[in-house]
Amino acid sequence: MVAQAALRSTKPQGQAYKDKSKPAEIRQSNINAAKAVCDAIRTSLGPRGMDKMIQAGNGEVTITNDGATILKQMNVIHPAAKMLVELSRAQDVEAGDGTTSVVVVAGALLEAVEKLLQMGIHPTAISDAFQRCSTKAVEILTEMSQPIELNDRETLIKSASTSLNSKVVSQHSSQLAPIAVDAVLKVAELSPQGNQVDLRNIKIIQSLGGTIEDTELVDGLVFTQKSSGVNAPKRIEKAKIGLIQFCISAPKTDMDHSVIVSDYAAMDRVLKEERAYILNIVKQIKKSGCNLLLVQKSILRDAVSDLAHHFLDKIKVMVVKDIEREDIEYVCKTLNCRPIASLDHFVAENLVTADLVEECSSGVNKFVKITGIQNQGKTAAVIVRGSNKLVLEEADRSLHDALCVVRCLVKKQAQICGGGAPEIEMALQLAAHAQTVVGVDAYCFRAFANALEVIPSTLAENAGLNPIATVTELRNRHAQGEKNAGINVRKGAITDILAENVVQPLLVSLSAITLASETVRSILKIDDIINTVQ
Repeated sequence: MVAQAALRSTKPQGQAYKDKSKPAEIRQSNINAAKAVCDAIRTSLGPRGMDKMIQAGNGEVTITNDGATILKQMNVIHPAAKMLVELSRAQDVEAGDGTTSVVVVAGALLEAVEKLLQMGIHPTAISDAFQRCSTKAVEILTEMSQPIELNDRETLIKSASTSLNSKVVSQHSSQLAPIAVDAVLKVAELSPQGNQVDLRNIKIIQSLGGTIEDTELVDGLVFTQKSSGVNAPKRIEKAKIGLIQFCISAPKTDMDHSVIVSDYAAMDRVLKEERAYILNIVKQIKKSGCNLLLVQKSILRDAVSDLAHHFLDKIKVMVVKDIEREDIEYVCKTLNCRPIASLDHFVAENLVTADLVEECSSGVNKFVKITGIQNQGKTAAVIVRGSNKLVLEEADRSLHDALCVVRCLVKKQAQICGGGAPEIEMALQLAAHAQTVVGVDAYCFRAFANALEVIPSTLAENAGLNPIATVTELRNRHAQGEKNAGINVRKGAITDILAENVVQPLLVSLSAITLASETVRSILKIDDIINTVQ
């Protein structure tokens, strides 16, 4: 009996190992799921790509053709498809642009993998060969690239414009591209060890009303809230600014207690004390010569009481209150100051000087704008305008992509032509390299090369051209040595794309190829999906 039970218990294990078809089915399922995600956003690639309207569960609508945004909002269930969403996010973090391209390339590579698997090539062999293909592709791209100088503003603007050409706001690229370039160069920290750009130092403020043409770069500090106080000045020249972290209102007990006052005399005394307490703070502010007060938002009580407002109005001090905690670091960096934590430190030496502070209207909002700051830090502010919420949000996303493109050029000072030219050049050179290698590698290199043609093919398809004829002509032109020949979507023909100023940072293309091939290799290595016990 024991022997029979032992046999019964080992039988299912034996069956599990005999079932050779399962890994192949899992792989096929993963490839199909990932290809479905790729097909969903393929139509939004390029200047003539379509936009997607995304409706959230709460009824909120987003219109965009930014790959990362589309995938982030899609409800993806399959684990392999989620890997493509992560891929797009990784490209967004690394380069900021090319989020659609990277997923389209990954989808094409998976299609190539499918054919190689059907030929009976082992997944590990394909994976290793794709690693070598990726390295070779990076070499080809680097060879094609042209170095640029950061003081060449025109070249940087051309790259930013190319990024904006595929967006909803493409007709305004001539206004937005210079803003993106100036903003990044303003906050860039250049050093021999490597240039760095922290995009958190560029504050993008959305303001409803007006058109995208009214978008402006502000050399200074912008607060999204209007000044508080009724009779306070709305414009101050030669401002002295104090950033405080204490409250100008009556103190409260530390514990949640109620104080019951029974007679009028005691009540009068409480009010007198409160008035004297606030008056003391206001006198100290007046003594220091401060005429613009920035107050951090308080979690305990109202940062500035009505009585304090009354006194501050009398001494002609403008107050901007409720500055969020997370914004304090940005404000300090811009003003080049430290926040004042107590009344004792509120002295003239701790104040910052600025040429002009004014409250101005922008669409439906009112802003407080500070310009001409003495010893201003490396920060910038952009006020984005738009006629409706959907346009405004897309303009914000597009501007972020343009900022990322300029950041890529600052980090790696090299550019490459666009319009599908680098992909065709890589495809040709990889196909030629496939002739020099032997065995399985030759098949894999050829499949990788053919997969890269998906980008020019999709660009042509989305522009309404014949994809087969266009890619064939493009391949022919590159074979004749025209490395910069690409698809000119506006003319519907193949031209020297560099002369048309369609350029992009080398970092975007390098990142797209390496990340896409890494993801495909990861999907390829999976042979089973296991659900864990909750």
